[in-house]
Amino acid sequence: MPVFSSETEACLTCPRTHVFFGSMKNFLIPCFGLMALATTALAETSAKSTPPHIVLIMTDDMGWMDLACQGNDKLHTPNLDALAAQGVRFTDAYAASPVCSPTRAAMMTGLNPARVNITQHGADGPMFWPEDRKIQPPATEHILPLERVTIAERLKDAGYATGFFGKWHLSGSAVKEDDPSTGGPQYYPDHQGFEVNIGGCGRGGPPTYFDPYNIPTLEPRKKGEYLSDRLADETISWMRDNKDKPMFVNLWTYNPHWPFEAPADLIKKYEGKEGPGLINPIYGGQIEATDRAVGRVLDEIDRLGIADNTLVIFTSDNGGWSGATDNRPLRAGKGYLYEGGIRVPLIIRWPGITQADKTDSTPVISMDLVATILDVTGVSLGKDESLDGTSLKPVLKGESVSREPLFFHYPHWSFHKENRPGSAIRDGKYKLILHYDDDSVELFDLEADLSEENDLVTDLPEVAAKLRKQLETWLDETGAGRPKQRE
Repeated sequence: MPVFSSETEACLTCPRTHVFFGSMKNFLIPCFGLMALATTALAETSAKSTPPHIVLIMTDDMGWMDLACQGNDKLHTPNLDALAAQGVRFTDAYAASPVCSPTRAAMMTGLNPARVNITQHGADGPMFWPEDRKIQPPATEHILPLERVTIAERLKDAGYATGFFGKWHLSGSAVKEDDPSTGGPQYYPDHQGFEVNIGGCGRGGPPTYFDPYNIPTLEPRKKGEYLSDRLADETISWMRDNKDKPMFVNLWTYNPHWPFEAPADLIKKYEGKEGPGLINPIYGGQIEATDRAVGRVLDEIDRLGIADNTLVIFTSDNGGWSGATDNRPLRAGKGYLYEGGIRVPLIIRWPGITQADKTDSTPVISMDLVATILDVTGVSLGKDESLDGTSLKPVLKGESVSREPLFFHYPHWSFHKENRPGSAIRDGKYKLILHYDDDSVELFDLEADLSEENDLVTDLPEVAAKLRKQLETWLDETGAGRPKQRE
């Protein structure tokens, strides 16, 4: 397998600047290097004796280019930029799916959506199917079964306080109260390992971002209050009450998902700035409102004095919707297996382990985050259990790692009906997409062609054949549901 290394090599001296004083240069380097090694060793020893707090923040539909630190100079995201400057920003991070519910299932179980058969955002049906479809998508689940062991259940059993705040979308729609197949409150986060659930339900988006929200698990509090601010308040209050024991905090924002609503002052800030990087000033306001709310939670971690023993993870559940945001240079957006649909922001900060202001190009995926959390908390799997992810702890420490291929399975049409149902594999710099409507494949070199403009199937048939075989083998191994020809 190919070996991926960080873009920035690990340094034993100061992670930012090096100051030398004449003939002392050769002396200062090893001294500071030993100090850094000692500090890291002490931090790891402390982490083993005192389980770290875990703060997992996942936005909804935030695109890869929706942060200033990712290169978007139209958006104001100072808090997340600061978080990136304090930790590791992954340039090649992927959501498990180009739509939300499958990624959320992956984040709860550590399993690929294909394996848990939650591969569509909600219950699939004719509303998603174009009239001229040639294939029939496979049956898929849209409720996370209680029999699935979640990461929250594992951490709760290990003594963690577990809190959930925000969007869930794994409990079905409960269309009929007497029909459990349609889901309902019995599948909410507080039945999946979380001691508290504020905001989590079956809704894919809030009816409105302003109080009263009409979210069944979030009581009205102050008319006109913005949802992201409310969720930050609830998260902060819960952390204050539980800071004396290890905490597993899940802040899964509804933002910047539809409906497009933002505080008036933030919308005004972006009006007249439309252009590359900003399609809609309301969306710009939603991004900044999200950054503001996340910043308040991060500030509270500092105030509580627990920052040095807190692993913070920030990511998104899928790529940005092309109708709302500008995903360029990536191709397409939410619902597509092109990079714009699956490549997402990922920032991880773990003081004493991660170096500051570092970028890493290791390809990583949602399930890796589950494996990482279990690794750093010392929680083991059962005898016959396994995950579809790999712990990133070595990467966080600056080590090079071998990376197994990443697999994606989306055999459906998205809500916009403009994508092609398919599956994909990324192995090293190459990515292959299998389209189910005509059984064709596309091959891209992501290092040379990030925008996926040049299909290399004709130029590199051997590479395409090898990747397709790997993908087909994986689909069979996971029991992934595949479309059939329409009758």
